[in-house]
Amino acid sequence: MAARRGPTIPRRQLGGELRRLRENSGLIVLEAAQRVGISETKLSKVERGLAGLPKISDLEALLELYGVTNEEDVEFLLDTHRQSLGRGWWTPYRSFMPSGMATYIGLESEARGIRAWQPNVVLGLLQTERYARALFEAAKPVDEHTTEFVERNVRLRMERKDAILRETNPIELWCVLDEAALQRRQGSVEVMVEQYEEVARLTQFDNVTVQILPLASTANRPTNSFSMLDFEPSLPPAVVVDGPSGTVSVVERDHEIWTHARRIDNLRAAALAPDETPRFLEDLTRKIAS
Repeated sequence: MAARRGPTIPRRQLGGELRRLRENSGLIVLEAAQRVGISETKLSKVERGLAGLPKISDLEALLELYGVTNEEDVEFLLDTHRQSLGRGWWTPYRSFMPSGMATYIGLESEARGIRAWQPNVVLGLLQTERYARALFEAAKPVDEHTTEFVERNVRLRMERKDAILRETNPIELWCVLDEAALQRRQGSVEVMVEQYEEVARLTQFDNVTVQILPLASTANRPTNSFSMLDFEPSLPPAVVVDGPSGTVSVVERDHEIWTHARRIDNLRAAALAPDETPRFLEDLTRKIAS
């Protein structure tokens, strides 16, 4: 089973600390980059946790520029830098991922909990292999994807599911599914029935909670699916919002995190209670089978 640890969180920790040190030094990104001989774009990406800083000499130059001389502080940052250069288990799939997906998987792999809203399809972490393949196959001729693209992404989705929900210390997942997501046919009736059974099975896990928002509910339904990721206490939460063609964007501004937290709380309050999910799925199975 795949390990969840990866370089994403150390990369973001290092970037955040470098940004704080630069701001305390009274320098803008362009000035700091020019002083140590790297590009402004590169330093900006490093500070946002979107890229690593491969050369340790560049990090040492930045620390000297920012006046960091305490040996313990320097060693901590150097150790964080080493961790940030590792490879995540998802690296072999990276060339087949849409924009932002690698960052999301890295964050997901380090999270302690996920609170998700999915109005369009069954959440990826709950999908069966056949359901996932039906989704990718339906999009294949439109997006002009190859068979290899489809197979790689299906395998990635199944490995994510194993790594996140079934490992020794699994993530706490709480998902609200719109009934419309469950009503939309993907593949055959058999595929849908299998998918309903899988969601019901996963709800038996102590770390998985699934609620369904009925079509009759008048609750506010955000158009885009999103996930709130909670980390260890020293790290702030992040929100990942799905975009077109599978792209994702990471939101970390306090106001937007607060807004999405309110949205997920509202959806959870309006949805059916978790213990009603298995019965609801049984009813859907009877309807689609008839």
